[in-house]
Amino acid sequence: MRGVIFDGERAQVVDDLVVRAPGPGEVLVAVSAAGLCHSDLSVIDGTIPYPVPAVLGHEGAGVVEEVGSGVTHVARGDHVALSTLANCGACAECDRGRPTMCRRSIGMPGRPFARRGGKLYQFASSSAFAERTVVEAVQAVRIPADVPPASAAVIGCAVVTGVGAVLNRARVRQGDSVVVIGAGGVGLNVLQGARVAGASVVIAVDANPGKERAARQFGATHFVDASGPDGIRAAVRAILPSGADHAFECVGDAGLVREAVGLLDRHGQAVLLGVPPATAEASFPVSSLYLDKSILGCRYGSSRPQHDIALYARMYAEGRLLLDELVTAAYPVEDFAKAVDDTLGGQVARAVLTFT
Repeated sequence: MRGVIFDGERAQVVDDLVVRAPGPGEVLVAVSAAGLCHSDLSVIDGTIPYPVPAVLGHEGAGVVEEVGSGVTHVARGDHVALSTLANCGACAECDRGRPTMCRRSIGMPGRPFARRGGKLYQFASSSAFAERTVVEAVQAVRIPADVPPASAAVIGCAVVTGVGAVLNRARVRQGDSVVVIGAGGVGLNVLQGARVAGASVVIAVDANPGKERAARQFGATHFVDASGPDGIRAAVRAILPSGADHAFECVGDAGLVREAVGLLDRHGQAVLLGVPPATAEASFPVSSLYLDKSILGCRYGSSRPQHDIALYARMYAEGRLLLDELVTAAYPVEDFAKAVDDTLGGQVARAVLTFT
């Protein structure tokens, strides 16, 4: 079968992958579509250290082909969106409703794939850039069959991370002010999360002025061109003189983390969603935190995937959440290299690979 693998030097599309059958508590999914996230690219460029060779992809949707023993919540033929959280469901963190903190979900990846006699690692417990993948049953979330595959695919990472960061982690309230640094796939979903939450002023910040239209479509009330001569802080303060209630850093740049903290009003929260290099450090004046300001980390939107993914699919059906508009272009998996180029060039909000 076809898939995208990374061997430590380059990513390539191959057609001779093999995946094992599902074991107890597992599900075999025929992937219909998979979103290209910057986290996949961060494995390729070394920002995210990961064992190789690996099958990439972690934002996907498809149809259940086979279930292992003990699986009852999905069955053959069900349409599902995939979560990256292979959480155990039984530890103290899972019991508290915090599956993103389950240590099993952050453990050593499995190797369910094989190619030319060697085993390949599974990226983010998903490997959605393959025609078929095996995941833990808890990762398969049943969704309505009428959600288009490309739109369903982006729920499992970009939407869960962005919208979830607003609703679950920051808990933005009606009337709050929000600044979103970076209007890519995650940033756009932070914007629409702020819109859903009822934020009054929502400022999108990006160095690419071509992203303004999409940012406003998803919920921005203002747009700041970060490439302008005045700087981010001055431009934002012109709109919010006292600062923002919430600032979300969606780029993964240590300098922008400092900017996010500097943009806060009293009691403000800076939420970090971007993924910088593992050794990156950020600095800021400690005194800036004394006015009850907070810096919050956020993994996977602090989500409960079985609940949240189903909720977002329902909100999409009700016209309250944008999914179709997030997918700028769909590419056959064979055109992976072009999808990467377009993503790095800022030409797409989200590129989706298809396997039809």
